[in-house]
Amino acid sequence: MILLNYFVIHLRHGLNSSTGLWTPIRNMSFPRYGHTASVLTNGKVLVAGGASTAGFQNSAELYDPSTGLWTITDSMNARRYWHTASILTNGKVLVTGGSGTSNYQQTAELYDPSTGYWNNTGSMNYGRWHHTASLLTNGQVLVTGGYGTSGIWQTAELYDPSTGVWTVTSNMSTGREWHTASTLNNGKVLVTGGLSSSAYLRTAELYDSSVGLWITTGNMTNGRYYHTASLLNNGKVLVAGGTGPSSYMASAELYDPSTGAWTVTGSMSTGRQDHTASTLMNGQVLVVGGVSGVYSRSSELYG
Repeated sequence: MILLNYFVIHLRHGLNSSTGLWTPIRNMSFPRYGHTASVLTNGKVLVAGGASTAGFQNSAELYDPSTGLWTITDSMNARRYWHTASILTNGKVLVTGGSGTSNYQQTAELYDPSTGYWNNTGSMNYGRWHHTASLLTNGQVLVTGGYGTSGIWQTAELYDPSTGVWTVTSNMSTGREWHTASTLNNGKVLVTGGLSSSAYLRTAELYDSSVGLWITTGNMTNGRYYHTASLLNNGKVLVAGGTGPSSYMASAELYDPSTGAWTVTGSMSTGRQDHTASTLMNGQVLVVGGVSGVYSRSSELYG
């Protein structure tokens, strides 16, 4: 397995979308990578976990955009990185899995912004990292794939915030890690690409929470993992970059939920993997950083 992104980010920058310029802001209290960042309903950003030269982290901190300051908040109960973090409809943050305190963690915990504390909740049925977590329209969270004790998982499970209990749902058609999962406007979840035990995947599939089943949909043009998937304002999904047979990919393609088909769109100026992609309020997609033979600081806009 190839583990990338072995760099530690301590200096933060903010992008002013009206000028397209980056401005340095204050440092976090702890350097980290493989962490999560979640925009809370109060506008603050919760950064949790990760790893650094000091080892696996359970620390968490809050960024307040109104003051530009970071403040330390309660630490998680488990040290973890390459976990997931999901904002629930009640405003709490659900963190699942990852590696750290133990390999392929099953544990999950909740952060309550109103109290600033973490509490354990029900554990997943399968320990996993490199997985995805998607908030469904019914308020539940769908966790898919990843890597665990038996290798790459096909399994999927649902978290019910009202009970704190996980239930197994139907398996994906293909085991995958380092894939993406996007909740579409019709409520279905689109899973794309990833890495299997033998291939860079170009397959995609849809989870229908109303029946609890997966159905295959159109294949991507290119197999890829470490890519991004962004839901656009028109309801389509933009997949960009990643790693495939041609190494660092610059190509991008669009998924149309109304037809189930993919179409190739303009390529990025730089091939990259393990980057981020954010849909801005003006409908453009901001792609930042990643790896392209060297750690990249470049950024570009789609749209």
